[in-house]
Amino acid sequence: MSKPTLPQGTRDFGPEVVRKRNYILNTIKSVFETYGFQPLETPAMENIDTLMGKYGEEGDKLIFKILNNGLDNPEKEKQIREDFEKIIQGKNTKGITERALKYDLTIPFARYVAMNHNQLTFPFKRYQVQPVWRADRPQKGRYREFYQCDADVVGSNSLLNEVELTLMYHTVFNNLQLSGSELRVNHRKILAALAAICGGADKMADITIAIDKLDKIGLDKVKEELTQRGLTNEQVSTIEKYLSVTGSNKEILKGLEALIGNTETGKKGIEELQFLLTQLSTHNVNLIIDPTLARGLNYYTGTIFEAKAPSSVKIGSIGGGGRYDDLTGLFGVPNIPGVGISFGVDRIYDVMEELQLFPKDVHIGTQVLFFNLGEKESRYSFELMQQLRDKGIRCELYHENSKFDKQFKYAEKKNIPYAIIIGEAEMMENKCKIKRLATGEQETIPSGFLKNYPF
Repeated sequence: MSKPTLPQGTRDFGPEVVRKRNYILNTIKSVFETYGFQPLETPAMENIDTLMGKYGEEGDKLIFKILNNGLDNPEKEKQIREDFEKIIQGKNTKGITERALKYDLTIPFARYVAMNHNQLTFPFKRYQVQPVWRADRPQKGRYREFYQCDADVVGSNSLLNEVELTLMYHTVFNNLQLSGSELRVNHRKILAALAAICGGADKMADITIAIDKLDKIGLDKVKEELTQRGLTNEQVSTIEKYLSVTGSNKEILKGLEALIGNTETGKKGIEELQFLLTQLSTHNVNLIIDPTLARGLNYYTGTIFEAKAPSSVKIGSIGGGGRYDDLTGLFGVPNIPGVGISFGVDRIYDVMEELQLFPKDVHIGTQVLFFNLGEKESRYSFELMQQLRDKGIRCELYHENSKFDKQFKYAEKKNIPYAIIIGEAEMMENKCKIKRLATGEQETIPSGFLKNYPF
């Protein structure tokens, strides 16, 4: 029998890791709920037509496709062979695959809104915490299966939504003690204006895909890619000027105004970023306008966000999002604007682990271990244990009558803070011994007082 393995880019999570992940997830969910967002879940798979063509050419390549059932049907063997040939050529065919694992949570959410818009109360604020899958090359902070935490508002054009989403990022990172995190913003209208002065809207995808790689490949390679995509030297020079706009937020807006402020689209994008800065000026948010931020997904139309980990951790973005004013139009339901953000839970976990930011008590599952000192004693302890469980105290009874040393080691390995020891003498006196394992302190109390003990 071969040694069991995991698919590349996936992971098992043991109890200790799950508790840490739940700490992150519960912190994020709490903030979502505070801002009035409601939970939603969608299936792990979607019809392939729902997903394809929504993420740009780079994203489409990373969608995990699911083979249809019945591909071993002898009656369809010839057709199946022909369909596989199409798949090898990079095409899709319903004979082989009609479904795919979801690439993100946003497109499935848009599909949900399109299917249920007559029953929803707008603006509809939802949050979603589920795994997604991407056929990416696994590396640190990049997995093929990972969780996303999304919060979106649909049915509203108000820029106050962008303000609240920014504050949600700020609150979550503060609550997780992720000081030094950065929240970067740009605007797709600014990028659209750049495309307009570089030859037209048809250049938008080429420009954003190239700019989005700036951090990874550097300016020279970006210029080279833009040239390969058909832009002239003059157009590449204009983009280089755009990418060189730096300074404070005020200086950046001034530089952008000089370059694209004479276009209606560029002016609108600059005004919306200025509104965001003004509204947040009293909230001490570390918001940075970054003209190089492009986010290559096709569906964004307004403000775009990217959250960066503290600079001491080399891991890239830990969140992102933006406005998509007609995403449901992709599914035949136009004019439902939306804006949303996403938290990269797996990367946030890696950052917190590296910086040792998890609370010491995050590992504690069982709070109290009742020692097993024999049949009568364990039966007596079991009744007391149930009283504690009824009060919400997490406890367990050691599974067999063993030496003290073995039971203490069990409690130590499971990081259980309290042990309760009830022998024959304690039963006769209707008392119990409580031992705080971290310090060795011990006290004896009446058994009737146990359910009120401050564990």
